[in-house]
Amino acid sequence: MNIELIPAIDLIEGQCVRLTQGDYARKTVYESDPVKVAKGFESMGFKRLHIVDLDGAKSKHIVNSETLKAITTATKLKVDFGGGIKTDEDIQTAFACGAEIVTVGSIAVTQPELFLQWLDKYGADKLILGADVRHGKVSINGWKEDSEMELLPFLKTYTDHGVKNVLCTEISKDGTLAGPATELYQQIMATYPQLHLIASGGISDNQDIMELDKAGIPAVVFGKAFYEGRIDIQELNRMISV
Repeated sequence: MNIELIPAIDLIEGQCVRLTQGDYARKTVYESDPVKVAKGFESMGFKRLHIVDLDGAKSKHIVNSETLKAITTATKLKVDFGGGIKTDEDIQTAFACGAEIVTVGSIAVTQPELFLQWLDKYGADKLILGADVRHGKVSINGWKEDSEMELLPFLKTYTDHGVKNVLCTEISKDGTLAGPATELYQQIMATYPQLHLIASGGISDNQDIMELDKAGIPAVVFGKAFYEGRIDIQELNRMISV
């Protein structure tokens, strides 16, 4: 297998949680100490971690910066951080707290000129374009609002300006353990083969990860399936060097 495996920690009030389909009313708390979870991922051999500040996404500014800093201080994981990135100050806070890459979604929809300024200032290796999709349209502000932006034209806008990294979450799949939106990701890769696409949403077990790998998807984020014991890390280790 060639696919990059990226475990996820979603934060609400400093706790490790998962939502179902982005619904804050359908929250499960898996661990009160995210640092412990991050150390666990590192001990399993993972090199990278995806952190989402769900409080930040909802409130439109970074909230869980101290938790981010605690995780990056306690581990050597390469952390990508998103949720509530709305200003240059938010980006600088994330980097100052140890994030190596920042995920930006809503601003790329609502203020494209600002996103392009950040792309020019920080470089394509430091930014992930967050493209969260519901019914074919890009969703914003913690998935509480759907824009009128269609996914593929949205991606073209930014690939034309040099975006390399895209995180795409199919919202209807997220937290459902219903399997990934493989056809959607294949469509993206067929249209923009130069992208480092990170698939997110719906992973239920090792088989789903292998399906994405066979489809040629570069990377996958998983969370709920791991927390509920449905992913066999030892088996994955036999097939891939995490």
